[in-house]
Amino acid sequence: MNKKILLAEDDMNLGKVLTTYLEAKGYSVKHATNGESAYELFCTSDLDICIVDVMMPLKDGFTLAKEIRKMDKQIPIIFLTAKSLPQDMVYGLSIGGDDYITKPFSMEVLLARLEALLRRTYGNEEEEIKPIQLGSIIFNVSHQSLLVNGEEKKLTTRETELLMMLINKKNDVLDRGYALKKIWGDDSYYNARSMDVYITKLRKLFAPDPKVQIINVHGIGFKLVM
Repeated sequence: MNKKILLAEDDMNLGKVLTTYLEAKGYSVKHATNGESAYELFCTSDLDICIVDVMMPLKDGFTLAKEIRKMDKQIPIIFLTAKSLPQDMVYGLSIGGDDYITKPFSMEVLLARLEALLRRTYGNEEEEIKPIQLGSIIFNVSHQSLLVNGEEKKLTTRETELLMMLINKKNDVLDRGYALKKIWGDDSYYNARSMDVYITKLRKLFAPDPKVQIINVHGIGFKLVM
């Protein structure tokens, strides 16, 4: 089945180019030119992934993403932006973004990242993985969620993948460079900042159980200790 994309991009020329390119690659694309119409499309369409420009009229991309996350904790969100400041990227990831691509960008790079996120999110839909007990917290891998004190906390695709890597190296060090290359494809500065954001979010989620901790191993990486 062709995957369906919400493209929220107010630049008409870029929007048309992206739509034509992605449809030529076999995707179905719904293009909105402002944040409000993008939100309406999201609410009325069956979608698999969102590509969201940060600076849009009527409703900016960050606001749109927060509203999408209230309704759907799992659908991947890729931000497109001309804003390359680290704090913008950190904020975008902290509100539930899965990737952050700065303009100008290569169509091939966008496609590669989009397809990687789709594989990670939907690639094993038929394979149900048993929940994992982490102290008093239950990690439901297939549903990408944590059960914390009886309350379900949804994870993004990359948070899920990073947590799985920590679990696989439990009580041992997860090498920072290895994790970056495995999940993001390279160990660039911006990807490293992205991973730091996700580690911080995971620590907050596990805070109710002090027996489960993600600690820094200076200059090397991270360790999940229980």
